[in-house]
Amino acid sequence: MDHNPDRLCVWPGYFDMKQSRRSGRRVPKDASVLKPDLEGLFMAARAVGLRKIKREENISHPSRPHGREGRLWVSAKGAKESIGAGSKEEVLQLIGGQWRQMQRNQRQEAVKQSASGPKTGDRRARSQRKNTQQRSSFKKRKSFKKR
Repeated sequence: MDHNPDRLCVWPGYFDMKQSRRSGRRVPKDASVLKPDLEGLFMAARAVGLRKIKREENISHPSRPHGREGRLWVSAKGAKESIGAGSKEEVLQLIGGQWRQMQRNQRQEAVKQSASGPKTGDRRARSQRKNTQQRSSFKKRKSFKKR
């Protein structure tokens, strides 16, 4: 693409928690996420308030040619107007903070759903409940001594 000073290029690899700053992470640890992908980056940028975004898929970063992670083009002028970020680093930190919060919320919802236990119509859960009832009655019978 032609050079356009109004565009900011944002790669998902900038937010990878497992990478060091030297390896390509551009945000602090508290604004980074696990397993960054283009869809999550796009959703976080939208949640922050960015509207002028162009998504390119299956593009690899020059220093990471093996991964076809994709990238976002963000309008610098649009970022300044909508969220008040004056530099690329501010935009990246805002997106990273929002993305991390979204990941935390998803993880908490998953924990809540799994903590509720199996549903009443679930066959596997019903058989597990049945087996525990049988085992408890078997243990009671086993305690009797033979004559």
